[in-house]
Amino acid sequence: MPNEQIPGIDPDVPPSGEGCAQCLAGDGPGWWFHLRRCAQCGRIGCCDTSPAQHATRHAREAGHPLLASFEPGEDWFWSIETEEFYEGPPLHPPVSHPVDQPVPGPQGAVPADWQDHLH
Repeated sequence: MPNEQIPGIDPDVPPSGEGCAQCLAGDGPGWWFHLRRCAQCGRIGCCDTSPAQHATRHAREAGHPLLASFEPGEDWFWSIETEEFYEGPPLHPPVSHPVDQPVPGPQGAVPADWQDHLH
């Protein structure tokens, strides 16, 4: 039986990189706590606990309703519309940032008092 297409998920689109695209481009403080992946276009953004919260901002502005975790060992989707977790198809690899990438990251950009900056 063929996979049913889920609106807001494109399993053929690769991730945009290994870290938050906007943090790495200089938008915000330049570091993140955890990473999320837009399930529709593959853009990697920082989670809502991170100072800049780029993933959800991108999802809202682009009208892309589903985010996926981009953390090693995590396999879930989150709807910004319903605020619920969902299961979905496997996404184009890689499905997480490199295991040796520090959390928070990126290495060298995280302030010593990073916990004080979380949401």
